[in-house]
Amino acid sequence: MLRRQFIASLAAVPALAIGGRVFAVAPTSPRFLLVFLRGGYDCANALVPYSSEFYYESRPNIAVARPDPAAVGGALALDADWALAPALRDSIGPMYKNKEIAFVPFAGTDDLSRSHFETQDNIERGQPGDRRDSRSGFLARLASTLNGRAAPIAFTDALPLTFQGGGDIPNISLRAVGKPAFDARQAAILTGMYQGSHLQSAVADGLELRQQVAQEFDDEMQKANRGAVNARGFATEAAHIARLMRDQYRLGFVDIGGWDSHVNEGGAQGQLANNLENLGSGLAAFARELGDDWENTVVVVVSEFGRTFRENGNKGTDHGHGSVHWILGGGISGGRIAGEQVKVQQSTLLQNRDYPVVNNYRSLLGGLYARLWGLNADQLDRVFPKSKATDLRLV
Repeated sequence: MLRRQFIASLAAVPALAIGGRVFAVAPTSPRFLLVFLRGGYDCANALVPYSSEFYYESRPNIAVARPDPAAVGGALALDADWALAPALRDSIGPMYKNKEIAFVPFAGTDDLSRSHFETQDNIERGQPGDRRDSRSGFLARLASTLNGRAAPIAFTDALPLTFQGGGDIPNISLRAVGKPAFDARQAAILTGMYQGSHLQSAVADGLELRQQVAQEFDDEMQKANRGAVNARGFATEAAHIARLMRDQYRLGFVDIGGWDSHVNEGGAQGQLANNLENLGSGLAAFARELGDDWENTVVVVVSEFGRTFRENGNKGTDHGHGSVHWILGGGISGGRIAGEQVKVQQSTLLQNRDYPVVNNYRSLLGGLYARLWGLNADQLDRVFPKSKATDLRLV
């Protein structure tokens, strides 16, 4: 369904009927939004372990400088060990001060494939390692367990795996179609400039090659992104997402692509910083649009994995393991670094390359769901089989 038609239909009716079922608003039910950063974001340049000398030794070109009170717009110290990247200072910094966000480092899944696709699927299924039912996602099982207490929606091109197996669940695309390297008008102008010259053939071949390379690069990124909206698109659409979740839905999923930073990642500025700035702006806009309802909302930001702790030869980072999860909400017990911690040094790296995972995402989310909806052990086992919930008392 076209987005304009979809939103118009929502404005016309108080509840949305899908497949013969009616999803109605439950005013007192908590809201939960899962934000999935597809591509594996570099958490060490978002939540910076600035007390670690090893961090600066490992990243001579892309490390984010230590917090400096005299430096306007620099990294924001959160405690004696961790700082917030400058790109998040203005959007996420105030939330941290107001205890509306907590960070859980060394978080993730037990999947060690370092494959975008395997690990993304592993997370979206939410199943133990010995079970791989590709037709069942954990948010679908959660929606079924809640039995109408939280109307679900996915802000994605197609229904994501995490919502599959749960019957008819609506989805709406936020992704704008990308532009080619040169559009037809620009290509015609360049071709005309060299018409009849000895360079005409070379220019034509060059334009064709540029288009092919741009398409190949876009194809590679899109495979990791799985068609997700980019960070700028999320920043633009975040208020729309908030309005739909404020008025109609209580259980949402959105994915954001563009986090696979193998080359020229940047530090305080650059590719990653731009993505982080847009992500932070979008999350802040989402909170503002909810208004008082932000108090009854929880947002969790995850990625399939982190990146290698050391930068690579292309001034980027490669596929890693442990990540940093974000938990946001107007009513959470934030303003802290939560979960089990390890010292950031070479001896604690997994396989001498990555953050380890000591906070499993299934346990973390299970603890949140128990708090949000009062789920008991049997109900949590339906959502996350064979997982023991960890209550970090964030809500």
